[in-house]
Order: sequence, then structure tokens, then C-alpha cells
Amino acid sequence: MNKITRREALTGILATGAAALVGSSGVNAEGVVQTETLAPAFAGKHVAKNLPFNPAKLTGISEKLITSHHDNNYVGAVKALNVVEAKLAALMKDKDLPVYMYGDLKRQELIRTGSIVLHEKYFANLGGNGKADGNALKTITANWGSYEAWEAEFKRTGNALGGGSGWTVFAYNCHTKEFHNYWSSDHTNSAPFTMPLLVLDMYEHAYQMDYGSANAKYVDAFMANVNWEEVNKRVEMCAKM
Repeated sequence: MNKITRREALTGILATGAAALVGSSGVNAEGVVQTETLAPAFAGKHVAKNLPFNPAKLTGISEKLITSHHDNNYVGAVKALNVVEAKLAALMKDKDLPVYMYGDLKRQELIRTGSIVLHEKYFANLGGNGKADGNALKTITANWGSYEAWEAEFKRTGNALGGGSGWTVFAYNCHTKEFHNYWSSDHTNSAPFTMPLLVLDMYEHAYQMDYGSANAKYVDAFMANVNWEEVNKRVEMCAKM
């Protein structure tokens, strides 16, 4: 029996993945390869966004940490979602596939999507001077009584996730028409119909390189770098809804 080398096996896997992405449906009479256009839901064309600020200019969060966070965790989620969508497209044609196997991929689709959205919101609300102002400050004061009261709750919620994983999200609930600081244990847990206004990543990869297990110091550093101009834009979008 001929043995397949590791390189040959890997080549075969990549070829299979490429075929799923292209969706080849054969060659026409002129010898031109015809490809099947994938539906947008399975296109797998997500592209990672660059950091919207200079990572060397953050206060208390190192360039090494923020670059690693972006390039590995966020970009990794983008790449993973593209692979998942390609696999979903291929498996849609397998009528004998057990539903639980398809369900496992749909769960991965949800996890990767949540990671991408929250990471993009997180990076976009960094790079500022940490001084709340404008409509965001007015909204916070109207709903918590003072900025200090809101900040204390937001930071307490973040620290409650320390040593584990999750997100803290100051958000507007489009259904209840209320503003809240929400606790989220992972990329898939969020209050329905909420619009993120300020997103804090509490996964250990967001702070361990700089602070070890001292997550509270990271939360303080995060608050010192909040881009409130971006938060204001999000708050103003709520007013139009």
C-alpha cells in the first residue's frame, strides 16, 4: 500500500477547500471553466479592517499587545468565518449529512461573527483621550445620574469577567428603549436588539501580556484610551432609530 505523505495530505485538503470556495461546475464547450456563484450568505469574502489608530500611542496598553490582539485574535476570526462559510456552502449539497454536524458549523458561524463584530467595535472605540463629552456624556448622566456612577458600574461589570472571558458593553436596547451596561460571557451572549455604544474586551488575550492577572489595571487603562468621539457617533445613531 502506498503511503501518503503529510504534504500530499495537506495539499489534498487545501484543494478540497479551494473547490468549495470556487464552486466549480464544469467546463463548457469552449473549454472554459465555469464556476458557480456562491450566495452572499456563503461567499466567505470577509476582510479584516486595519487598526483605526496608532497602536504605539495608547496609554498603558502596549503596541505589542494591541497588535497581537488585532493580528491574531481578530484577524484569526475573520479567516475562520470565511472557512466556515465555504464549508457550509459545500455541505448544503450533502442531503445525507446529519443535522447535528451542520449545527456544529452554524455554531462556529455565530461565534466567529460575534467575535468579528465585537472586536471591530472594540478597536474603533480606542485611540482617544478617555474624556467623555457630547451626547454620550449627556446620555450617561441622564440614565445613571452622573458619569462617575456609570463608570463605576461599567468597570465593576468588566472586572467581574476578569480571569475568564467575555465582554462588557454599554449599549442601547432598541426594543426596551433603554441604556444599560451589559455583561456577556462570550461572543454569542448579548441582550437581543442591542446596539453597542462602548465595547470592552475582557478576554485574557486583551490584557494578559501587559498586566498578567491584574485585569483591573487593564480596565483602568482601557478607560484612559476610550475614543468618545466614536461613542458619540454611535449614540447619535440611536437618536435616529
